[in-house]
Amino acid sequence: MAATTTTGTTYFDGKKSFADVPVTEEGIDTVQFLEASEVLVKLFDLLGSTAFGIVQKDLQGNITKVRTRYDAKPTESKTLEQLVKNEWAGEKKRTATEGLLWLTRGLSFTCQALKASHEDPKEELAASFNKSYEGTLKKHHSFVVRPLFTVSRDESVPYRADFYAKLGSPPEKVSQDLGKWVNALDALVKRLEAFYETGGYAKGPFS
Repeated sequence: MAATTTTGTTYFDGKKSFADVPVTEEGIDTVQFLEASEVLVKLFDLLGSTAFGIVQKDLQGNITKVRTRYDAKPTESKTLEQLVKNEWAGEKKRTATEGLLWLTRGLSFTCQALKASHEDPKEELAASFNKSYEGTLKKHHSFVVRPLFTVSRDESVPYRADFYAKLGSPPEKVSQDLGKWVNALDALVKRLEAFYETGGYAKGPFS
């Protein structure tokens, strides 16, 4: 029996989805991945507060670093993996490689929080993001940075119900679209994490 599709309107309609980002033997399409990442950054605007301002700024800054490298060396950067390999081999200052590393970490943080929220309707957003931070970004942050993230996530974080209402309607389509989007992002993040780990790129040096 074919899967049923619920009609309605959600935030994800007409926007670049991680589910649509091409992945070939050469890697993840750079331009389309960055476009989908920018959609994620704008998703934080729906939260209607400054709670995630530091996350948005960090994500956008790292997107810019990767895009700058692509614009400078497009033929060497068609996929994210090619971009990293070529910058690593040809440059002493590896700004895009470091930028993509932190972008991947930030996307993982967001992905795991939204995935937990999607899977547990009773869990509030603050709890979802707190748990995700513990399992993703915290280990990469210094003791000085950690409190900044704690404050930004706990201050004025909206209720889950309010956030989901802003994602669109009906709830069934929101759940359907969000689940597809988050699962696709999760797969891309895991691919990039494995690439950085096996290639030794996460250890630097970046300059």
